[in-house]
Amino acid sequence: MRRRAADFRRPVRRRFSYWIWLLLAFSSILALLLFLLQHNHHHQDPHHYPLPERNARVEHFAKENLNFTQEILSVKSFSRQLAEQMILAKAYVVIAKEHNNLHLAWQLSSKIRNCQLLLSKAAITGEPITLEEAEPIIKSLSLLMFKAQDIHYDISTTIVTMKSHIQALEERVNAAIVQSTVFGQIAAEAVSKSLHCLNVKLMSDWLKIPSLQELSDERKNSPRLVDNNLYHFCIFSDNVLATSVVVNSTVSNADHPKQLVFHIVTNGVSYGVMLAWFLRNDFKGATIEIQNIEEFHWLNASYSPLVKQLLNPDSRTFYFGAYQDLNVEPKMRNAKYLSLLNHLRFYIPEIYPQLEKVVFLDDDLVVQKDLTPLFSLDLHGNVNGAVETCLEAFHRYYKYVNFSNSVISSRFDPQACAWAFGMNIFDLVAWRKANVTTKYHYWQEQNADGTLWKLGTLPPALLCFYGLTEPLDRRWHVLGLGYDLNIDNRLIESAAVIHFNGNMKPWLKLAIGRYKPLWDKYINQSHPHFQDCVTS
Repeated sequence: MRRRAADFRRPVRRRFSYWIWLLLAFSSILALLLFLLQHNHHHQDPHHYPLPERNARVEHFAKENLNFTQEILSVKSFSRQLAEQMILAKAYVVIAKEHNNLHLAWQLSSKIRNCQLLLSKAAITGEPITLEEAEPIIKSLSLLMFKAQDIHYDISTTIVTMKSHIQALEERVNAAIVQSTVFGQIAAEAVSKSLHCLNVKLMSDWLKIPSLQELSDERKNSPRLVDNNLYHFCIFSDNVLATSVVVNSTVSNADHPKQLVFHIVTNGVSYGVMLAWFLRNDFKGATIEIQNIEEFHWLNASYSPLVKQLLNPDSRTFYFGAYQDLNVEPKMRNAKYLSLLNHLRFYIPEIYPQLEKVVFLDDDLVVQKDLTPLFSLDLHGNVNGAVETCLEAFHRYYKYVNFSNSVISSRFDPQACAWAFGMNIFDLVAWRKANVTTKYHYWQEQNADGTLWKLGTLPPALLCFYGLTEPLDRRWHVLGLGYDLNIDNRLIESAAVIHFNGNMKPWLKLAIGRYKPLWDKYINQSHPHFQDCVTS
């Protein structure tokens, strides 16, 4: 993984210079096209080519008052004429090289350098360029460009050539964007060697140490798991290290950690791994429950539309097969968007039928403040307490669901404010009363063909919790640490929860270095398995 991550970063640096070259070439091509359109079929005598009569009325500025910016923008100045000639000449250099006319390209480049030197001299000395200085360069450039036009480029041929170049550039840009996105997604989905090593060692412990299984059986029926006087949190994940950071950061910043109860649900592969880790680590007296989603026999195809979709061969080929269709956004092929663990958040009341309130936490976040005050917030009869994300205009409903479909447009406001899924306080009594899970099933069935929204859990959640969401103070939940390099430090410091949503997860080599220490400090680095796996 270490070598692959490094290989992924190296081409990025090369692409910066590549895009700069493309931008310069593209601007020069457009300038030439405009010039040719203005001079269609005008093959003038080269000695009269681009020296307009206005040159006779040049503005002269006193040395002490010369403003070079004004000089080069003045339509009557020689500086402006030289700059325009230079732009056209650069475009002809590109085209001459494309036609393998290297001598002409060299001649034009030489005159461009002379033009640059003259402009630099004017900027440094503060003296305007005179007719005697400008005329030789303008005439020589005019001759060369007339030669280039006469040899190669009548207007129709040039336009065809330009179109083909622009089309080729667009195709290369699009291919590079798709390739970059695919590489980023592959890197984001990869499991690091150290994390894989930790999983293997923990699973070995679970299988070899009988006392761990006995301890697990003892804790399964703890009355604390259903005590509504305690503070209950749920996490659904197969990443043991990420889940551990969420739990550890929550208890570390809680005023009364022994009053916290964590309900963790994972898959069959990670079940033993999770138990081995959490049974052998201390979390300040907090109660921790680990469940295996494969033991939820009630969650089957006859009850859940999502399970039915997961069993569909076409869906399985699309999400778990090779990348074949590049027209499909690579991010959308991430199996996470259709995984049962990811959608388990819609079944919280069924999983915990005796609980009244619960805070849902994603596995890619860090808790920085005590979260127990969330449980005393007045949700005003609503089901979901969440931080709204519509401070930017694009976080509105119309960006997540298809309002061209009458089923959507007849029921929802396209300008309604979206909210963050990942740190939410749920009133489960109100949830059951509002039949939110039933609404979720309805919308999943309506979207069986994928026409209402693409994928993920936020679009159906926006529909299910429409009119049932209480806005929370923004400081409860700050997002973007998995993609945004420029989050204000003051906002991060004031946040109760920071969320690494995006591809640059803190446990990957791709992580943003500025934010990674915020996550690292909650890893139990004293654990012998962790030390062994990191050093190896």
